[in-house]
Amino acid sequence: MEATAMGSIRSRGEGGNLFFDFRYEGKRCREQTLLTDTATNRKKLERVLQQIEREIAAGIFDYLSYFPNSKTYIKAELARNKGGAEKPEENTTPLFKDFCWQWYDENAIRWKESYTKVMLCNLNKYLIPEFGDQAVGSITRANILQFRASLAKANPESEDKPLSNDRINHIMTPLRMIFDEATERFEFNTPFRNIKPLKVQTTDVEPFSLEEVQLIISKVRPDFRDYFLIRFFTGMRTGEVDGLQWKYVDINKRQILIRETVVQGKVSSTKNLGSKRIIEMSAPVIEAFKRLQQNALPNDKFVFTNKVGKPLEHRNVTQRIWYPLLDQLGLNRRNPYQTRHSAATLWLAAGESPEWIARQMGHSTTRMLFTIYSRYVPNLTRQDGSAIDRLLAAKGFNDDAEI
Repeated sequence: MEATAMGSIRSRGEGGNLFFDFRYEGKRCREQTLLTDTATNRKKLERVLQQIEREIAAGIFDYLSYFPNSKTYIKAELARNKGGAEKPEENTTPLFKDFCWQWYDENAIRWKESYTKVMLCNLNKYLIPEFGDQAVGSITRANILQFRASLAKANPESEDKPLSNDRINHIMTPLRMIFDEATERFEFNTPFRNIKPLKVQTTDVEPFSLEEVQLIISKVRPDFRDYFLIRFFTGMRTGEVDGLQWKYVDINKRQILIRETVVQGKVSSTKNLGSKRIIEMSAPVIEAFKRLQQNALPNDKFVFTNKVGKPLEHRNVTQRIWYPLLDQLGLNRRNPYQTRHSAATLWLAAGESPEWIARQMGHSTTRMLFTIYSRYVPNLTRQDGSAIDRLLAAKGFNDDAEI
């Protein structure tokens, strides 16, 4: 008897019961259980699997003591009794490139156009050239790790530069998805086991102070003044403000409906369901929309447009308006998305309800407010400890009071 690679505990799709998947005497064995797929049940079966593998390695494994009603064991015994040695399993899985395109065709209907373009780039430029002519079930964990490592290195022949960890993770994501589907259909162990995403340095949150916001709005080009005022005091994402249409602005109700966004020049649905929301307008925002409405042409669909009536192109605004302005004012360069972070910190500093702020931002909970933004509030208000000072003063405490 020979010991082989570690097995695994798997389930057949969502809601399926767990089963053992391991190799014994050169044959792949799969044994179904009646346990549902929960963390507790997985741990329980993993302990049993570890014991099975120890016994296989020691040559003392008794198959029927673990699986007395096993169809796999009965089938193997019948083959032995007929005097025919079982043939080693052949890899009958399709070529990676064939299954890859099948998977793409089945899933593309769910994706936004922008995501589809990114996916096609990842498949055509990276995954198919690397794995295309291999049977999908023959690709090993080592193959995947070698491929990932190659992405982080420069390629002198193609002049490709090393990719960032974030970009590499985005390339590996569809590869993982393809193997998840393939292992379910063709019943082999995923080579992605225990391959975790590379660590990515989080983007710094660097909100502007209220004084900096006032300076930016007062010095920016007049035709972009209301654009940035609205960004600073609504917390809209770049694609949301650039794709904002007049039909979603209700000045009388003081509301902005976030229903669509612009990505790569195309109007599409919002980032996720939680991003669909109603933003309540403050007084400066209402006045900004009134000014914009007065100057809008009758056929204008979008609130902010270029000369031909199309949505603004965010890279153009960033490079030609935003960064030159920050340089002129001597402010640290940071991307326009920091206007959204600034809105959150200004609302917190003003004492707005965290639940209200979360709704304005399109967050499902207040957790991000306290983990990301709250530490910036004292710097914005310069009132560290002032709340307790005011409370104590109101109760008659002061520096000279006797305690």
